[in-house]
Amino acid sequence: MTEIEGVIKYQLDHLNEAFGANFSVSEINAWRSLFFKLQLIGQVKDRYEGYGFGNISQRINQSISDSVQFIISGTQTGGITNLSRQHYCLVKSANPYKNSINSIGETKPSSEALTHASVYQQDKNIQAVIHVHSPEIWNNTHQLKLAHTSADIAYGTPEMANEVARLMQTEQLKSEKVFSMLGHKDGIIAFSDSLEDAAIVLLKYFTKAIKVEQSH
Repeated sequence: MTEIEGVIKYQLDHLNEAFGANFSVSEINAWRSLFFKLQLIGQVKDRYEGYGFGNISQRINQSISDSVQFIISGTQTGGITNLSRQHYCLVKSANPYKNSINSIGETKPSSEALTHASVYQQDKNIQAVIHVHSPEIWNNTHQLKLAHTSADIAYGTPEMANEVARLMQTEQLKSEKVFSMLGHKDGIIAFSDSLEDAAIVLLKYFTKAIKVEQSH
């Protein structure tokens, strides 16, 4: 499937101002920096027509609201080596099935925010979602026996939300919290009850994929 990377496809209601100072971005930014160094999140001239790729989010637990809220790296921040607070935004509410997001921040949410929201809505214990672009993992989806979305479903769509919901009911994702998006070139998503655990899952499969490729 051919698509333009990094394009926001959902209906966005965004307030362009700083979000609450009580929400720390230090942990999420540290992990984002690691994946940037590994070129799993970033922006490279000869990849995806030069658009930025990959993003990371962390749930914000709000006792006053039943809606899923999370901090996520902003759209087209992939090329920035060191992000600051202004490069993240707060998704206040999201409806993957109505293709809509309400957010606040000095940057707009990532084009993948709808997919992040869909993952969070499947289980209140999920606290972090990391979306990377790894040709190594993606090209070896079947060899690694990874759960995966259908190749005819694009990122950031209500169809992807339905596909994520389907996958999340499988036994495979209950034990290995990572899946490949076959309709989104090189797209891999990991999730867990902490940023650290989600990152470890990704690093494990990144290493496994490199091992597979080196054995050829």
